[in-house]
Amino acid sequence: MSDTPNIIRVNSLSSSLLDPYVRLTGAQMRSRLEPERAIFIAESPTVIDVALDAGCTPISFLCDEKLINGDVKRIIGRLCDYPSADGTGVPIYVGDGELLRSITGFELTRGALCEMRRPEPRTAEDVLTGARRVAVLEEIADSTNVGAIFRSAAALGIDAVLLTPTCCDPLSRRAVRVSMGTALLIPFARIGDGQNWQKSGIPLLHSLGFTTVAMALTDNSVSINDESLKNAERLAIILGTEGTGLKPETIDAADLTVKIPMTRGVDSLNVGAAAAIAFFAIRD
Repeated sequence: MSDTPNIIRVNSLSSSLLDPYVRLTGAQMRSRLEPERAIFIAESPTVIDVALDAGCTPISFLCDEKLINGDVKRIIGRLCDYPSADGTGVPIYVGDGELLRSITGFELTRGALCEMRRPEPRTAEDVLTGARRVAVLEEIADSTNVGAIFRSAAALGIDAVLLTPTCCDPLSRRAVRVSMGTALLIPFARIGDGQNWQKSGIPLLHSLGFTTVAMALTDNSVSINDESLKNAERLAIILGTEGTGLKPETIDAADLTVKIPMTRGVDSLNVGAAAAIAFFAIRD
């Protein structure tokens, strides 16, 4: 730990110091072959605060040099509480506004980006322990939708989120930003194997006492307002990918199929909006 910020000026985006912010791919950040090196990027002071409060370890920080004594001063102060391997403290990279604006999306971050150690991956069995209301995201590809779902899950009492193998990473930059950091507050894990996740995933949920609920429009769909949903001891709401929705195999394997009643001939909602309505409806 150090009382003095370890400030390092950067003059070019080609600097290797900025690789995590401008060059590493999502797969490289996840470092599946080397989990101990896995990272994510938190954007904006608000999200950085949430991540630090959640116990995430900062590795480096990047900001507009004009803000170090202003909007991000408090964050820099918090980072001084964390040790670094060489004893100099978390590196605070600063550059001029024009340089940083060339980083995609930087203007949306209120001048602050933080490279952080990714939390240890958890198993589905682990995150389901003690959970009563969970969401299962099947192949949802859009990071904005995933971030919005996590934010609604945090706000509306969902205990855990499960993601099928091809679902978007909830700690991708956009997902973390849209979730306002709540992706770090809700336990999550991958469930199932490959494209046919439901063959092992739904039996796992059933074995743990969950009633599985597929959100889909079918002839036998019941309303999300059905009292049996609120009365279920343990409930898993399964939400499908954008456009095509849930796989037929998933609908067939679920205990119930549920719809959100709508008017004016509208047949569906964005999955993020549908998730928020469903989460509110099934609250205890």
